[in-house]
Amino acid sequence: MDTRREWLEADGLGGFASGTAAGIRTRRYHALLLTATTPPTGRLVLVNGFEAWVDTPAGTFPLSSQAYAPEVVHPDGWRRIVSFDYHPWPRWEFRLEDGTSLVQELIVPQGSPMVAVSWHLVEPREGVTLSVRPFLSGRDYHALHHENPAFRFEAEGSEGRLTWRPYDGVPPVVSFSNGAYRHQPEWYRNFVYEEERVRGLDFLEDLASPGILHWDLSRNQAVWLLGADVGEPALESLAPGLPADVLLKNLQSVEAARRRTFPSSLHQAADAYLVRRREGKTIIAGYPWFADWGRDTFIALRGLCLATGRLDDARDILLEWAGTVSEGMLPNRFPDQGDRPEFNSVDASLWYVIAVGDYLEARQAANQAVPTQEQAAFREAIEAILSGYAQGTRFRIHLEEDGLLAAGEPGVQLTWMDAKVGDWVVTPRIGKPVEVQALWLNALKVGSHHAKRWQTLFERGQETFLQKFWNEESRCLFDVVDADHEPGKIDRSLRPNQIFAVGGLPVPLLHGDRAAAVVNLVESRLWTPLGLRSLASEEPGFRPRYEGGVWERDGAYHQGTVWPWLVGPFLEAWVRVRGGTHSAKQEARAKYLAPLLRHLEEAGLGHVSEITDADPPHTPRGCPFQAWSLGEVLRLQYSVLADARPSGRPKAGRKKRG
Repeated sequence: MDTRREWLEADGLGGFASGTAAGIRTRRYHALLLTATTPPTGRLVLVNGFEAWVDTPAGTFPLSSQAYAPEVVHPDGWRRIVSFDYHPWPRWEFRLEDGTSLVQELIVPQGSPMVAVSWHLVEPREGVTLSVRPFLSGRDYHALHHENPAFRFEAEGSEGRLTWRPYDGVPPVVSFSNGAYRHQPEWYRNFVYEEERVRGLDFLEDLASPGILHWDLSRNQAVWLLGADVGEPALESLAPGLPADVLLKNLQSVEAARRRTFPSSLHQAADAYLVRRREGKTIIAGYPWFADWGRDTFIALRGLCLATGRLDDARDILLEWAGTVSEGMLPNRFPDQGDRPEFNSVDASLWYVIAVGDYLEARQAANQAVPTQEQAAFREAIEAILSGYAQGTRFRIHLEEDGLLAAGEPGVQLTWMDAKVGDWVVTPRIGKPVEVQALWLNALKVGSHHAKRWQTLFERGQETFLQKFWNEESRCLFDVVDADHEPGKIDRSLRPNQIFAVGGLPVPLLHGDRAAAVVNLVESRLWTPLGLRSLASEEPGFRPRYEGGVWERDGAYHQGTVWPWLVGPFLEAWVRVRGGTHSAKQEARAKYLAPLLRHLEEAGLGHVSEITDADPPHTPRGCPFQAWSLGEVLRLQYSVLADARPSGRPKAGRKKRG
């Protein structure tokens, strides 16, 4: 059973469909219709999946499979899958025991809270019918659903167009098909979600099935479209009055043409993370459970948008976030419910400044002028961030006399190493973390382009950085200096954060022998084929595997766990210390990037995982679809390791995998 490989179809609004190649749902997030009611948040699972079977003169043959307690997989539809592909959208071919072959396809069109599923025979046959029983819940996508008397099974409408209204306050589910419907309500109990069990979470669910849809495959293909009634265009409203099969053909034609414009499968995968927020755009940090996070957005944007030439999308995202600056800080997270942002990040605002600087540089390289109004918006946001940090803001974030940035207080996690369970902050890193200084100094450099006073501060901070952070004994950089706001106190933990002083940012802080020493040490002690370990294996607290319950997993999150997104700054540093030559770039591609490209077929298909175990075989963990992981691969492919920086969106051409 191919349950480790997962597919994703995103709608550009924050909603998505997802599942496994085997068709068995292993996560609470695997769903057929998962909709963002307040894009990109307020996500609800409306239709979880379905049971499907085919009747022929030779008998009944299941196409689907479900995992139930205790340790039961039923029926055995997975055995009849002879091929699966996810380009240009998920497609399964089934071969039945009597020789009948049929294809199932699934597509989520861009900009609509809907999904289309279809089935057709590979070769015409008489007497072949298809039956599908949908599973509904109408729950928050983080929650689980259980049998209850409040669920409403009734269907409104005619044979082809039905509406289910499972609960008050939940968007109605609209079903449009070219099949017949028979109302036959049933509860299906004790679905098992194995990935939730592995993560130490609740893993059993009950789902409601209102009835059965039937098609005669001998006469026509089966078409089933599902949409959420949330005020967005859905189903027939896209083309009123069209039959279901014509509507499907139109949807597939439009989506196929759109997807052909992407020069590679990596470009198409990147598109899944760009979603709407209000009138602008943002980036989903990862599927299936993250929304848009500030830090992740600005790190990922440089690869997902700038390296691929999607400059207009980058502009829309940066302008959307420009108006959220508060006391010099940008939100690190918008909650799934409600609009009250969380400002618990010292580096999100600094990454924003870096992203703006890179965006403006990309516009210049493309000979594209930036309108005065946009320039003013960016300048205002950058000034607000740098001034807010210099004057001092939340969580003791403040500029010190040495030109460096101090931050942190007990009980708060401010850096990207932000795991917290209850009141336990696993890696507090209070004081002056090394990558925060690299970001701060780079942000000052960006700010100095329109305000010279930041250049003076940059020069002072750069000099102090070289004095305070260099560890001559180990020939590397300290992870935190003036730790816990105590002058002279040092955290010597060997972590990957020091790589940002050499790569990953526009202005390196180390050069020559020192830069080479840092890169060599990081390579020898932290490198794995899928990224950098977050802590060296010989350090106290090292955790070789990311597994167990919430406490165990969060305790390992930055204590050895491998982060693929760090391959970006590492390889940029590796190439820089070798002079940025063509041969160095070629070697980097072959030796270090190739394993990540192979990983595209291992977990989240076409994407890069959030994390992996620290020890071999480096099992993928966390989100199988992670924005900054994929973003850094794109940045390497089309910027860092490219012979020339792209000047605009790459031209469409023959699609190539990877």
